[in-house]
Amino acid sequence: MIVTLTPNPSLDRTVSITDLQRGEVQRATGSRLDPGGKGVNISRALTAHKARTLAVLPAGGPQGHLLAELLREAGIAVAIVPIGGSIRTNLALVEPDGTTTKINESGPLLSRAEFEALLAGAVDTLAEQPSWLVGSGSLPPGVDDDLYAGLVRRCRDAGVRVAIDASGPPLRLAVAAGPDLIKPNLEELEELVDRPLNSLREVLVAATDLVEHGVATVVVSLGGQGALLVSASMVAHAVAPVAAPLSTVGAGDALLAGYLYATGNGSTDVEGLRAGVAWGAAAVSLPGSRMPTPADVAGIRVSLTVEPDLSLNLKH
Repeated sequence: MIVTLTPNPSLDRTVSITDLQRGEVQRATGSRLDPGGKGVNISRALTAHKARTLAVLPAGGPQGHLLAELLREAGIAVAIVPIGGSIRTNLALVEPDGTTTKINESGPLLSRAEFEALLAGAVDTLAEQPSWLVGSGSLPPGVDDDLYAGLVRRCRDAGVRVAIDASGPPLRLAVAAGPDLIKPNLEELEELVDRPLNSLREVLVAATDLVEHGVATVVVSLGGQGALLVSASMVAHAVAPVAAPLSTVGAGDALLAGYLYATGNGSTDVEGLRAGVAWGAAAVSLPGSRMPTPADVAGIRVSLTVEPDLSLNLKH
């Protein structure tokens, strides 16, 4: 089983438009509403592949009731911590070429009791020895920045592998605690190491430094350039071109879900990277934040190398 902790879940509305024009009235060409939040998306992807998963999350208000209903309809096992506030709603505007403009709300203010109940809800699952526990996404107001760092320490004490997908101070503190895996995108990694990373070589140097300081594995998602995996014993780069991208919303979550699914079932890190990039590419080929099914992933072809071209320019 893979447990996901989503401290700041959302309802994700994706609206398709022909061309984003500021200050103009625009007609939507389509829209969809999905349960959202990084951990929720991971659990959605895992459920689509018939994998055992439990999504731990807070929920309150009308949006929280709707989120719980959408998760129930999707067949996703959840452990919901009731809160007094209403969860957030995020908006993504998607243009025909896949260009996505996201507007994310900050989320409800959690009380100390609600915050502690949320952490307890995740920690209680450690007794079942899940193959992975994932802490992912932003933190709502009222939640301490060291939430993920504390989660890393609790998982290490319980002998459970822990992955963190976050940004800013919560990621920095989690990294200092020594997680088994982090999955930043390029911008999050640049923020973490406090410098621009323009080439694959520079990303490799940054990720290697993190590994040398206690992170077991770093998987950096690079958008259309695939993903780079770095550990003490391995460097690998994988890419899967997408001919007709529809939406990038949730693609990084699908990538992480694929990696966790594969490695949780005994695959090597490299096989996990291949699976993750396939799942991420499949997600980009789908509308909104839909998570890929096995049928969606089956058509994806991944190129993988353990001798990557380090001169690859990531910002051309």
